[in-house]
Amino acid sequence: MKYDVISADGHIDLIWLPPDLFTANCAQAMKERMPYVVDGPKGPEWISRGGAKFGLVNGMGSAGREYVPGVIHRSDRMASTGLYEDGKKGIRRLSEPDLRLKDQDRDGVQAEVLYGILGASGRLNDPEATTEVLRIYNDWLHDFCGAAPDRLVGLANIPNHDMDVAIAEAKRVAKRGCKGFDVANKPEMTPLWDPFWEPLWQLSHETGIPVHFHTIGGKSPDTTKMPPFVQRRAFAAHITNFQMHMGYMVMSLIFSGAPERFPNMKVVIGEAGLGWIPYVLDHMDLEWKDQFKDLDLKMRPSDYWRRQFYATYQTDRIGIRLLDELGEDNVMWGSDYPHPDGIWPDSQDYLKRELGNVAETVRRKVTRDNAMKLYGLVG
Repeated sequence: MKYDVISADGHIDLIWLPPDLFTANCAQAMKERMPYVVDGPKGPEWISRGGAKFGLVNGMGSAGREYVPGVIHRSDRMASTGLYEDGKKGIRRLSEPDLRLKDQDRDGVQAEVLYGILGASGRLNDPEATTEVLRIYNDWLHDFCGAAPDRLVGLANIPNHDMDVAIAEAKRVAKRGCKGFDVANKPEMTPLWDPFWEPLWQLSHETGIPVHFHTIGGKSPDTTKMPPFVQRRAFAAHITNFQMHMGYMVMSLIFSGAPERFPNMKVVIGEAGLGWIPYVLDHMDLEWKDQFKDLDLKMRPSDYWRRQFYATYQTDRIGIRLLDELGEDNVMWGSDYPHPDGIWPDSQDYLKRELGNVAETVRRKVTRDNAMKLYGLVG
């Protein structure tokens, strides 16, 4: 396959999956606890009998929101391609391989790394059902990517409520050649400095399969009792802080000493942005040198970043100016298709504008080579 541009951050959301996927493929005893589709006031929607709501069938973003023209500029741009209208007709452009590839072509992209349904699975609030949902999704994803394995790079979804369960699923998907572990990320999850994670770090080290944590932001503010204008303020602060929330995860993981103990482990923070990372790395180095040299680190924290970590971004003009500090081998571009903060189908315009003055060798690393190397793509 000839690659010019690889998107290292794309999505397949639960609300774009076949409506009977989970109920038709689960164990009989789990059927009543699976996500399924019903008719709602705004059209078909995904729910569970446990009270979870996943959003409108083929709706906007991972939460399946209703597309309302004129509210989000990028969503308007995506809508102009017929994405949401097709969705209303049952045309699943995200989750039909041939249609997905056409949308890659529309954006000048030859391959995508696909993050999955972990946010939706978390809404179930049912760990046992979540395990079954992710197993079914991983089996579906395996077949989906099998239709074009050189262009569809699926990340297997791994639960985090029980490490024994997580490792069992990770080993199962590893045996059939998955390209990455996409681990459930939620505000209240076990911190990455905790020994709870040790078996996963070891498995990544032994298999060479990278571990991924996709940005979800911090805990959403409770706006139920706020007047509308205050709600908007709270939401603006929450959304703007979205990527920077990953700083604590990076610090926690590096200071845990896991990269020292497991040098073959690779970690990707998805849709993290870039501009904040050099400050965090520099500050980690400062604190380590000043008062934390007793930790299990034989190098500066920033050295572990450059050896074992990656960040993906879709647009970040400040971060691009700091590539020397970030490490040109540690950055991967992604379009974030089809989320409303993504840049599909205008990726080439953004890349030209932000990387137009960057050395060709560096641009190639960011938009192609780093992803090819990490995910074993041959071109």
